[in-house]
Amino acid sequence: MAVNRRKSKAGRRILAVGAGLATVGALVAAMPAGASADAGSAHGSNGKGWGRMVDVQLLSFNDLHGNLEPPTGSSGRLTRLKPDGSTELVNGVGGAEYLATHLEQARAGHRYSITAAAGDMIGASPMVSGLFHDEPTIEALNEMKLDVSSVGNHEFDEGARELSRIQNGGCHPTEGCFEEGKTFEGANFPYLAANVTDEKRGKPLLDPYFIWERDGVRIGFIGVTLEGTANIVSAEGIKGLKFGDEVETINKYAKVLERKGVKSIVALLHEGGMPASGAYNYDCDTPGAGAGISGPIVDIAKNVSPQVDALVTGHTHQAYACTIPDPAGKPRTVTSAASFGRLYTDTTLTYDRRTKDIVRTAVASANHVVTRDVAPHGKITTLINRWKALAAPIANRPVGYIAENIENPDGVFEKPMGNLIADAQLAGLSPADKGGAQLALMNPGGVRAPLTKSESGVVTYGAAYTVQPFTNMMTVVDLTGAQLVTALQQQVSGANLASPKILQVSRNFAYTLDTTKTGADRIVVDSVRLNGEPIDPSKSYRVAMNEFLTGGGDGFPVLAAGTNKLVGASDLDVLIAYLTANSSAAEPLRAPAVGRVTVVR
Repeated sequence: MAVNRRKSKAGRRILAVGAGLATVGALVAAMPAGASADAGSAHGSNGKGWGRMVDVQLLSFNDLHGNLEPPTGSSGRLTRLKPDGSTELVNGVGGAEYLATHLEQARAGHRYSITAAAGDMIGASPMVSGLFHDEPTIEALNEMKLDVSSVGNHEFDEGARELSRIQNGGCHPTEGCFEEGKTFEGANFPYLAANVTDEKRGKPLLDPYFIWERDGVRIGFIGVTLEGTANIVSAEGIKGLKFGDEVETINKYAKVLERKGVKSIVALLHEGGMPASGAYNYDCDTPGAGAGISGPIVDIAKNVSPQVDALVTGHTHQAYACTIPDPAGKPRTVTSAASFGRLYTDTTLTYDRRTKDIVRTAVASANHVVTRDVAPHGKITTLINRWKALAAPIANRPVGYIAENIENPDGVFEKPMGNLIADAQLAGLSPADKGGAQLALMNPGGVRAPLTKSESGVVTYGAAYTVQPFTNMMTVVDLTGAQLVTALQQQVSGANLASPKILQVSRNFAYTLDTTKTGADRIVVDSVRLNGEPIDPSKSYRVAMNEFLTGGGDGFPVLAAGTNKLVGASDLDVLIAYLTANSSAAEPLRAPAVGRVTVVR
């Protein structure tokens, strides 16, 4: 097998072995440039770099989603648990220039430090990154000295070919280079996709694993995305790809790493769980190990090979640092750092040079808030300002006015921002020549941000883009009343049984959700109303939704059965048209009231 050496922009020497289809191969990183090789330098509990036990710092985060500028509204806050058991909001957190500073400060004094991520670094991004196909975010991650990341589902938003470009560089195939004289160089760090394979060749799309090495300390990373990725991204961009089982894949490559003499292994997994509390500092090991967390990550963690020493997770945008026992009953750290760069996780992995393994009992992990009371990282600030200047002519254009914040809160079934989007889609697609829509349905995951009121109340194109960054095309299809009821039931059953996905609905549609029941029975069928009238199971209705839902995405296969499809404007264009038509400086738009979904608890 051919072996090539290259030098990354961050100054690291990297050993590349040809393995993946779209990258140069499995990467083995050596000592960072400028680091001393002096074996006597102080580090860890033993105070020496060459002692038997050395502490390796693992800094990690997930679900950045291109949030380079400080996120606003609910996206820029966290909930903290106070000593007396009550909670308080922590406002003004996150932002790439502050995350970079916190990471830099956290690394200070640590001889062995690795920075890793668990996917969704890009995709569903605010305009300053999304308008340029997330090249700005990759540049920022390079500057942050990210060592390795798994792919997440959003890395596939623009398809496998675009992901290959993100990894390897090159100008966009249709829009070209965004800055004169500059070619996008791609990610300095390897994106890992162990469970994403080419169906014909059976080989991973990208590298399955990465081995970090310094002074003989070797730690392997296996990166996977959730098996259900194909159900939550556009089918067109992932044709020919297979998304495999997370546990089977991690266990397979743990054996591969063991055969290579790597016994210390971390899984970077873009799948997660739901802690019992939304507070970032909640102890999810209360009353016992892993007792305070539920969701897919629990079963995964309980079945991933004991060869794996820690799991860094994501996808659910939750914060936790739990201890879930492995199949052998040994404690194992499982972490997630919320989303949007609001937190980072600092985990100490104590490495035994004799056994070449992590001492599990010595693993310690905690989440830390990315506050904005530190100096912003100068190079990241310069980077952001450079891209903002390119985006400014489009981003600063006024498109509407709001009288108050229109929120997109986590952990609630019905969101004011989701209601506004659904209303906009109904308004834009109800004219006969636009599809004749009678109601609109919006997937909750497609509502990416709130609209936060500025002093003037102006909503800019950039703010609207941040709310609806996918540029999904709108569609109108025929669905029977029975199919509509089935769609509501699929919110809480089938693929969505463990983690319900509650559709955001237009103002003329209503029903009752009974959370005291389970599965499809949670939908009270005779409560479903359109314009105050019961839905007729045999009648056909014209339903507006984005093309992601029309394709059956998010676990709604019945929506793919719609007929007489008409394709309209993009979801972003529809939202902007609604804001422009329904607001002014004199009469700004207020947040839509909630109550379309009556919840029985």
